[in-house]
Parts: sequence; C-alpha cells; structure tokens
Amino acid sequence: MLPGILPIKVRLSWLAALLLLLNACVNPVGPDYQRPEIDKPASLPHHPEQTETKSMADLPWWGVFRDKTLQQLIKSAVANNYDLRATVQRIEQSDALARQAQSQLFPQIGYQVGLSNGKNSYFGMAAPFLRGESVSPIVTALNMSWELDIWGRIRRSTEAGYADMLASQEFRRGIMLSLVSSVAQAYFELLQLELRLAIAKKTTQSFDGSLQIFTQRLQFGVASKLETDRALSAKAQVAAHIPDLERQILVKENQINLLLGRNSGTIKRDIGLLQQELPVQIPAGLPSALLERRPDLRQAEQQLIAANARIGVARSLFFPKLGLTAILGRTSLELSGFTAGTSNLYGAFLSLAGPIFQGGMLMAQHDQAIAAYAQAELEYKQAALNAFKEVDNALINSEKLSEIKKQQTIATEALEDAVTVALERYVAGKASYYEVLEAQQQLYPTQVALTETELMQRTVIIQLYKALGGGWKFSDQEWLEAEAGKNVETTTDEGKMHE
Repeated sequence: MLPGILPIKVRLSWLAALLLLLNACVNPVGPDYQRPEIDKPASLPHHPEQTETKSMADLPWWGVFRDKTLQQLIKSAVANNYDLRATVQRIEQSDALARQAQSQLFPQIGYQVGLSNGKNSYFGMAAPFLRGESVSPIVTALNMSWELDIWGRIRRSTEAGYADMLASQEFRRGIMLSLVSSVAQAYFELLQLELRLAIAKKTTQSFDGSLQIFTQRLQFGVASKLETDRALSAKAQVAAHIPDLERQILVKENQINLLLGRNSGTIKRDIGLLQQELPVQIPAGLPSALLERRPDLRQAEQQLIAANARIGVARSLFFPKLGLTAILGRTSLELSGFTAGTSNLYGAFLSLAGPIFQGGMLMAQHDQAIAAYAQAELEYKQAALNAFKEVDNALINSEKLSEIKKQQTIATEALEDAVTVALERYVAGKASYYEVLEAQQQLYPTQVALTETELMQRTVIIQLYKALGGGWKFSDQEWLEAEAGKNVETTTDEGKMHE
C-alpha cells in the first residue's frame, strides 16, 4: 500500500458513509403521488343491473372473436403491424431515459492520464532540483464525482422517468387493443359488403325476371313500353351498385392488409356475416374497474404520476446542491521513471452550490410544473368520464339494435312476401306493374338496412370490448401467442357469453 493512501481512503469511506446516511434520512421534496378522486358511478346510468364484477374485459380477444379466419388475421396484425412495432422502440427509449436519470444516483468514476513536455530554468540555468532542463511529467489518476441527492432531485427525476416508461407501455397496450378492434371491425365490414353484393345480385336477377315478364306481355300486346322501360330502369339502378360494392370490397381488403403490415392481396373469409356468433350475455362489470383495466386510463395516470414527480424536481432546484469530488493517482517527472521517483496524488473536495438570483427562472419552472400537473389531472378525469360514457353508449346501442333488428326483420319478410304476391297477381291480371315494381324497389333498401344493423350489432361488441379495456389481464406475449381455448380460466366465461 502506498504511503498516505490508507488514511485518505479511510477518510473518504467515513465521509461517504456519512453522506449516505444523510441522504437516507431526508425525504425528497415535492408532493408524494395520490390518485385524484374520480366521480365513479356505482352503476351505469342506463343499465343499473350491471353490478357484476365479471366483465367481458376479462376475456382474451380470441374468446370474444371466435371466427378462426378472423383470429388468424388478428394474430398476424399483432405480430406485424408497423405502428405497433414502432411502439416497442418508444418503450425502449423511455426505459433508456429512465435509466439515465437513475444513473445520477451513483458516483461517476473516471480516469485521466496527462503527459506534457517542457523546459525549466533557474536564472537561465537548469534547476538544481530537477534532472536537466527538459522535463516530461506524467500524471495518472482516478477521479470520482458524486452529487448527493439530499433534496430528492434525482429521485424525483427517476420517478418521473419510470412513470413515462410505464405510460409508453400502456400506450402500446392501447395501440394493440385498438389494432385488434380495427381488424375485427374491418373484417366484419368486409363481410357486410359481401352480403350486400349478394343481395344486389339477387335483386338484379329479380328485376330481370320482372323485365322478362313485361317484355313478353309487350310482345303479346297486353302491356305498354312504359312498363318495360320502368322495369329496365329499376334493374339498372340496382345493377349499378354491383361494381361499386366490388370496388369497396377491394378497398376494404387493402385496408385490412395495411393493418396486417403486408401488401395488397385477397382476404380469406369462410363464414358469412350472418353466421358470426353474437354473445347472448354482455357483462360489463363495475364502472370503477375501468380505472384499472383501460390502457388509456392507466397511461393517463402514469403521465399524472410523472407530472407530480416533476413538481419535486422543480422544488429541489431552490435548494443547494451538495457534491463530492475525489481524485487518487500518481505523478512522475519522467515516463521512464514511473516506477521510481513517483509521488502520490490524492484529494477530496466537498462542494455546496445553490442559487441566489435567477431572475425568476426557478419560480417560473415551478409554476410550469404545477400547471402541467393540473393539466394532466384534468385530462385523466376527462379520460375517465369518456370511458364511462363509451361503455354506457355501447350497452345502449346493443339493447336498441336488438329491437331495431326485430322490426327490420319483420319488414323484410313482409316485403319478400309482397314481391311474390304482386308478381302472381300481375301475371293473373289482377294487379298493375306498379305494384310489382314498388314492392321490389322497397325490398332492396330494406334488405340493405338489415345488413347495416347486423353489422352494427357486431360492431357494438367490438366497441364494448375496447371500451372495457378488453384482455387487460393478459400479457403482450399471450396476445402474440393467442390460441382459442388456450387459457383454461376463461373457458367458463366464454361459454356463458356465447351460449
């Protein structure tokens, strides 16, 4: 051990221990986070019976969307969507920033080596206490600097950094849930377009049959050209929908492929819209549970936590910074004599530096941090209010759409009978062609409206699942490795919902 090194190491150790004790005894300045009070309804306004703790949100997405083709599309989207993959890099950045902030809690240790060359003289002659006129001193040393986080500036910065990182994770989960919802929505819209195309083709054939009857009667002189012209016009109007629907189908396929992160191509569909299962029971759970389930609410709360921590950072700047700097090394007059004739170099410096006058900058930073927290709190409360509204709206839509579908089904079936009866009466000479055309022209938009309702009934399930924060219990990896029926715990709930 070099002479003099042990005493300085002992003194530094005692000093470090004292500073660590001081650091542990002082709480960081600034308010500790407390979740703000949210006006949570005990039950949903229009559905007071929704008081179960069970929720559709407890199910994985493959437990809600049971079409095997749709499941494969969603799995592909979750694995390959570029927007979702970009969120991973966002999380990595946030994590790195949090670790950067935390690193300031520890001493920063480095090294330095110095080599110089020069001449010295003593009244024009070489200094007697140096060997010759030319000297090349060399210095090697380890240096350490450490800011003691007495007021909690670094701890609050670390707290804010990790809250930002968690917020970015919730942002990714929100993007993932939105992606699943978007794929399911686009897929059902594609199936509805296919159904509308089939109806348009069938209606065109129906008008074509009427046109043939009118043409035959015209040839036999028992009908006028007005009848055939009206029938031809009605047929052409519906037939014009066919290429437009085919165009919309291709555009919808492109939309789905974009969500899947791949180039344009045909989207497989094995089951029609009407064969898609609708849940019999739609448990929404307690409204208060949304705060723990919805990723956008969890993200907003983490942003609130970060804003709260930054108030502490701003307050800590009013207090002096306590720093410790130390150096330990050797110095030699000649590189060749580094092992002999060297001297030890060591020292420690304790600094205290604080603001006196900053022109109001520190107070402005503090005011900005408080305002940012107030903004984040209001945004959190607004997000919670919006969440309750979305769930209630989805449940209202589900209930009313069932009633709408019931009446539309009655109207469609009645008009189908009317078309058949009108044709029979026309052929028998008991009705005019107006009755036939009117019945056919009324049937087509009624059938289309029914397909819209069928689509909306499935859309509302998507909206409710998203509004509830669906799949919140499952990790990102489980979402990627999704397999219907894989999770045993969800089997009972899935069966009840679809029974």
